[in-house]
Amino acid sequence: MNDFAFGEFKLVFTGPMGAGKTTAIAAISEVPPVRTEVENTDRQAHAKETTTVGLDLGRITLPDGHVVHLYGTPGQSRFRLMWQIISRGAAGVIVLLDASHPEVVAQARQYIDAFRAWVPAGAIVVGLGRTDLPGAIDSDDLIARLDYEGWRPPVFSVDVRRSGDVLLLVRALACILQFQSESESA
Repeated sequence: MNDFAFGEFKLVFTGPMGAGKTTAIAAISEVPPVRTEVENTDRQAHAKETTTVGLDLGRITLPDGHVVHLYGTPGQSRFRLMWQIISRGAAGVIVLLDASHPEVVAQARQYIDAFRAWVPAGAIVVGLGRTDLPGAIDSDDLIARLDYEGWRPPVFSVDVRRSGDVLLLVRALACILQFQSESESA
């Protein structure tokens, strides 16, 4: 049984380096987020100044009183062990992606495949950022390419700097979790 039934639950934000996990958590957290960022030494992978090497941690309270603990993973696959540790006990996962990245579909599959092994079935939502950049894939195209035996995770175009967009992802995941909880109890 997940923590959703007890009024508190844990959500994991994941995705490749530079997708906006740290920014998304900071955009909605009620408390200053805990961050484990260090200087980025892998400038070939991404030009950003810093990168998460442990986790990000924030918290929000939904209008219905549910407390949501927000955990952000490091983006690089060499931190896969951290992905598994952070995902332990998670009610669901929000996968953040850069729509303009040439490998965005492969990245989506990589993160969905990894994390769906650690969370309840279907408890994954995808946030697609930077859809306004040249060469970016749109959410409908990504949905069409992510067919998992008839299951297509919801995909939303978002700007992770905007709290309303990030909360849309959280609410969508909360709706999935609520539906699953009601189905289990029926």
